[in-house]
Amino acid sequence: MNLPQRLPASRLLGVIVAVLLAMTAVAISSTVVALDALSDTRARSVDRIEPAGRLVNELNRSLLDQETGVRGFVLTGQEDFLTPYLDGQKAETEAARSVRDLVGDVNGRVSRIEDLARQWRAEYAEPTVAGIKQTGPGAATAGDIERGKVLFDQLRAEVSALRTDIGGLARQAREDLDDAANVVLWLVIGMGVLLVVAIGGLSVLLHRLLVAPLASLAEHTRQVASGDFEHEIDADGPLETVMLGEDVNAMRRRIVQELALLDQRSAELQRSNAELEQFAYVASHDLQEPLRKVASFCQLLQRRYGGQLDERADQYIEFAVDGAKRMQGLINDLLAFSRVGRITRERTMIDLDELVGQVVGNFSDRVEETGATIVVGELPSVRGEATLLSAVFQNLISNALKFKGPSAPRITIGAERDGELWKFSVQDNGIGIEPEYSERIFVIFQRLHPKDAYPGTGIGLAMCRKIVEYHGGTIWLKTDVDSGTEFEFTLPVAAEDLVEVTA
Repeated sequence: MNLPQRLPASRLLGVIVAVLLAMTAVAISSTVVALDALSDTRARSVDRIEPAGRLVNELNRSLLDQETGVRGFVLTGQEDFLTPYLDGQKAETEAARSVRDLVGDVNGRVSRIEDLARQWRAEYAEPTVAGIKQTGPGAATAGDIERGKVLFDQLRAEVSALRTDIGGLARQAREDLDDAANVVLWLVIGMGVLLVVAIGGLSVLLHRLLVAPLASLAEHTRQVASGDFEHEIDADGPLETVMLGEDVNAMRRRIVQELALLDQRSAELQRSNAELEQFAYVASHDLQEPLRKVASFCQLLQRRYGGQLDERADQYIEFAVDGAKRMQGLINDLLAFSRVGRITRERTMIDLDELVGQVVGNFSDRVEETGATIVVGELPSVRGEATLLSAVFQNLISNALKFKGPSAPRITIGAERDGELWKFSVQDNGIGIEPEYSERIFVIFQRLHPKDAYPGTGIGLAMCRKIVEYHGGTIWLKTDVDSGTEFEFTLPVAAEDLVEVTA
């Protein structure tokens, strides 16, 4: 793993941000310099050269005013014609100074114009004006006029040359302005391209240094989360990603250790349960024969010698007979409980309407004795072992009849479809069960009432839970009933019924 990938992500991000800021600073500085050059070129063109061109025109106009004034005065001798001559001198001086301030003495032409203008006035205009004032109009000779014309033509040529030179400056300024604009344009384009390249490069860099390692770590973590706890995570990328990978590895190793310990304990528990069930089965089975003998001889004593001994002896014999009977019942229930799941038979389709009808028929005497009413709704057919499912309904109905209230028992049995399960309910109006005992009642040998109040072994509901779970369902006490007791349990819908529904 190279050095940059060992740096913390915060430092990598800091370096990337610093690079972006540096590139942005360089781009902004270059743009500012280019825009400043563009602004200077524009200011030179707009604020100096163009006004200088207009001032050259004013300079030319002031010279023409002087020439026109002198010519008018020569022809008429009127003093009014000297006004443009005098004003033209002032305008000439101001225009020449302004041109020099804006663009300097372009090729020395401003100075030559001033020199030629002074020469024209000294050699022609001033002498001519003085002569006219003395002799009157028409005093100027043809030679003087020609001399003045030659001098003024030189002056006009120099002004034209100055105009041409300033025009050249204007063209150069426009070219410089175009060049500056092109520089700014190419600089903006270059910055855009550079920015795109930089963003692309930094995106690739971020993907390589941050996103790709995180995606790889996420993929490894998902593989571990899916149950492959033996998969070693080799984290790459910045320091935080590597540390996170090491933490996940440490957690994975702890899970592997815990799972190994859990598997060991589960195996021990299964072995212990199997041994317990085997012990219960063997013990109860082996107790059957001697207990049967004890019960038989106790009953024989009761029949043969009952009434021949004193009252206490008869009571003792009765206790022995009753104890032997209860012990036989307990052993039989324990044997039945231990057989659930150990001795398996082929599961067949069972019509629960018929099965529950048979179970209800078995309680006909008890129903007649208690005046009970048993209402059985339409029940489905399920796949299972008939004897075991019969035991579930028999235990629940027996409890409903046993734990009755002051009024005649009323038992309602129904079923409804819930997806891939059938949900059954057995409801009665008996004395009910407190919600706090909703789990305890399913533990073997757990009783909520004394034996003399309600007979039984405390195995019935534990047997129901074991049978229902053996068939792939669950059973529970419904705790939100107003009165009486309601048990609910589920059994899987038969595969044949699922196929029919799907079709």
